[in-house]
Amino acid sequence: MYILIFILGIMIGSFLNKHIYKILRKESIQFSELYCIHCSNPLKLYNLTSIFSYIFHKRKCRYFGKQISLLYLMVEFINGLTYLVLFHYFGLSLKFIYFSLIISILIVISIIDYFHQIIPNYLLFIMIITIVLYKIIDFIIYGTPAISLDGIIGFFAAGLSFTIIALISNGGMGGGDIKLIAILGFILGLKKIILNIILSFIIGAIISLFLLLSRKKERKDTIPFGPFINISFIISLLWGESIIKLYINKFM
Repeated sequence: MYILIFILGIMIGSFLNKHIYKILRKESIQFSELYCIHCSNPLKLYNLTSIFSYIFHKRKCRYFGKQISLLYLMVEFINGLTYLVLFHYFGLSLKFIYFSLIISILIVISIIDYFHQIIPNYLLFIMIITIVLYKIIDFIIYGTPAISLDGIIGFFAAGLSFTIIALISNGGMGGGDIKLIAILGFILGLKKIILNIILSFIIGAIISLFLLLSRKKERKDTIPFGPFINISFIISLLWGESIIKLYINKFM
């Protein structure tokens, strides 16, 4: 079952790659047959993903012969790996489907933000629709309250804190980051979103320092914050309770 989940993850990752490619090239998004992003030939099942093409066609596009970008391999692998971890934690459940969709959207947001320093509103809207549908289905099946006080507090606390940071830093935090962290605050609740924010700054500082020391970025360059928020979200979602308990036991 784990192998099937991983394959599902990388196949959906291939779908994400197509739309990442379209967005980066500022082309219109169309939900149609999947095709090679290098030569536009329709993809068959056995070369549907960059990973499969990388393995079976000597790291190149089957038709065009162009070297497959490491970015597309990374997106598919991370999406597949994330699905595996989520399946391990939640099993084949409604929560698994929900968080898989959320994190797939966050992967696209991270790539777009890294290259264009923007978080598209329509991706945030898709996240909101996903949350609403999940809450409705969860209420119908399990009777879980659609809106929790913890989620509402997390939403406003996260959004307000990033708004204050944006004002103090004179635009150092973008509007997309504010909207993103508010939505994630609703998902995680107050305790976990606080952890999410703390981790995002720690991870951001470490990665930014690495990029500066390796000269991949310069001091004058803008380093997008969205990817750090999203990495921290996954950590907070899966291991947040354990991290918080460990902190309380050690320091309080």
